[in-house]
Amino acid sequence: MKVSVIAVILALCLTCASAAKEATKKTKKPKLYVPQIDCDVKAGKIINPEFIVKCPPGCQDVKYRVYGTDIYASFSSMCGAAIHSGIIDNSGGKILVQKVAGHSGYKGSFSNGIRSLSLPRWRESFIVSEGKPRKGVIYPPTLEYSSSKSSTVKSESRKSEQDIKFTKTIDTSNTSEKSSEPGETFHKDYRTTPIPSLTTQVTTTTPAPTTAATEPINVTPKPTAPLMTTRTTTTTAAVKPRPPVHRVRDIGSSGVHPAYSSVAAAASRQIQAAQGRGQNQALRGTSTYASNRNVPRATTGLQRQEPVAAFRKPAEPPLNLGFSSKEELNPKPLEPVSQGNPNCKVDLSFLIDGSWSIGKRRFQIQKQFLSDVSQALDIGIAGPLMGIIQYGDDPSTEFNLKTYANSRDLRNAIEKISQKGGLSNVGRALSFVNKNFFLDANGNRGGAPNVAIVMVDGWPTDKVEEASRLARESGINIFFVTIEAADENEKQNVIEPNFVDKAVCRTNGFYSINVPSWFSLHKVVQLLVKRVCDTDRLACSKTCLNSADIGFVIDGSSSVGTGNFRTLLQFVANISKEFEISDTDTRIGAVQYTYEQRLEFGFDKYSTKQDVLNAIKRINYWSGGTSTGEAINYASEHLFSKSKPNKRKIMILITDGRSYDDVQVPAMTAHQNGVIAYSIGIAWAAQDELEAIATDPDKEHSFFVDEFDNLYKFVPKIIQNICTEFNSQPRN
Repeated sequence: MKVSVIAVILALCLTCASAAKEATKKTKKPKLYVPQIDCDVKAGKIINPEFIVKCPPGCQDVKYRVYGTDIYASFSSMCGAAIHSGIIDNSGGKILVQKVAGHSGYKGSFSNGIRSLSLPRWRESFIVSEGKPRKGVIYPPTLEYSSSKSSTVKSESRKSEQDIKFTKTIDTSNTSEKSSEPGETFHKDYRTTPIPSLTTQVTTTTPAPTTAATEPINVTPKPTAPLMTTRTTTTTAAVKPRPPVHRVRDIGSSGVHPAYSSVAAAASRQIQAAQGRGQNQALRGTSTYASNRNVPRATTGLQRQEPVAAFRKPAEPPLNLGFSSKEELNPKPLEPVSQGNPNCKVDLSFLIDGSWSIGKRRFQIQKQFLSDVSQALDIGIAGPLMGIIQYGDDPSTEFNLKTYANSRDLRNAIEKISQKGGLSNVGRALSFVNKNFFLDANGNRGGAPNVAIVMVDGWPTDKVEEASRLARESGINIFFVTIEAADENEKQNVIEPNFVDKAVCRTNGFYSINVPSWFSLHKVVQLLVKRVCDTDRLACSKTCLNSADIGFVIDGSSSVGTGNFRTLLQFVANISKEFEISDTDTRIGAVQYTYEQRLEFGFDKYSTKQDVLNAIKRINYWSGGTSTGEAINYASEHLFSKSKPNKRKIMILITDGRSYDDVQVPAMTAHQNGVIAYSIGIAWAAQDELEAIATDPDKEHSFFVDEFDNLYKFVPKIIQNICTEFNSQPRN
């Protein structure tokens, strides 16, 4: 019998489980509708405490302001903040927004193409994350904006008849005060004592019978009482306390999270007051901006501190919370942030000594020096940007060029740097800077000179010459600040004698500063800043690829032919594309010649690489004789006479035969005027003329190829020779 009962029970359980499983399968998970917003929508304009929205494409724009980093002030564009934090890109997408409390010290930074601004403080914050629903959280399909009729207004329609009657009683007494909470009760004794236009629910621990006030109440407001505050209320012993009527605000009808209901009510009140609807709204909500001050009463008795609701006359001024309603719609940073010194636009890397030999006290002095330099430089996106690398056994980046965009934030970051210890491997640090620091991803701006300032306590523990040479050839201006250098007795311990001269950009003393003591380091702050900002003297910014005026002198004679002429132009284009072309970097010009000469385009005609390459393609084949000597004279007069004083003048002459006129005198004149001449001969070109045209040594500046189709093979050799010659210049 027992066995059969158990079997029946098991069968019933299995049937129920199967039915539940089928019901679960049939139940479809509701699809989450994600509202779409515009790029300029700010988190503070939406009442909901947590929601998912979809951002449109094109929000990566400076007009959509963002304040803060990681945690953003609610006045920020939500989509702009999402791009800044890397949640989405400029193509848009879904994001999850969560409101959090306001705080002080929002930090500005540059990230993902968005420049966020700093802000001293704001009343509310938010964070953004990937637009995926969190488990157990129901997200609203529509958003509630504070500028529309908010949820607090909707909930008022659900008030009980008792609240409506109470409101009517207040209206018939010809008073303009308005209650902010439904179900509030009042004592008749309040009519005898003038109090601010503020009331409260008095909660007592011992319930007792009470009488509700149903007749008009004459409440005289104090003009100085704040609109919303936390105060101490007083109840005299003569008044019989009554149990308070506790009513819960109808949150469900609005979808507003309880933690943010008061924020929503405050936002609604400010908008309604601005629109002149204050007299028509009888009921108000409490505010999160309640003060903690106690308001003294004239009577004595039991005192209790608790939040209170607000009555106010329509004529009373709005609560002063540190910003006006206009400021809430259009706030500005309380402290202007400098855009930087535009006369000192450099990308600067400080290599600081973190070795054990420096000691903790001197490391602090070094940090103070960095802080003073950053202040004197006036860091900003329109001026200098600064990053820091600390070296010991191995180098590491403390922060890069785009991490901080003003001196204040940079100085705060410097203060937090801790000493890493180890040896003083300066050579390894310079190699690290050359390979890893001045990259576009780290904030390198391209047009700004690259500067590396090396702080050295005593002397390095490795060699610096080779790493420094490679860094200089990459366009990095190396400065050395040596403190307490080796004296005569210590020089025997130095691994690489004269390491400063082997490392710095130039050995003329401009790039090196020797400080006898750490305690006098502060005296050289202004001297260092002045030298770094003298961009005209930053010689190592000029490389073999960005500091020349290159003029091509092209043979267009009949012996070349149309097909070969196009091959010759492709050779010219292949050489040109290896250089950094702009109006401040390398510039390109071209002359075509036969018996006559023609300026195809001058150095100042095109300022981008693509424009130059397009111009080369458009050169039309001329055809005629071969007067190479006259072509050199013409190029000197019409091309290189327009060259800038700080540019190297390079002439690349290409011909396929012997000239009808003399080339030696015109070439010698060009050499004397500072023109570096390269000659490229094809097929029937005369070797003696090629050598006469070329700058000495001839073997490094003249080339011969048997046919036009092999011209491309000489492009790397020509570029290499140009750079080798440039880098072999004396560094004094």
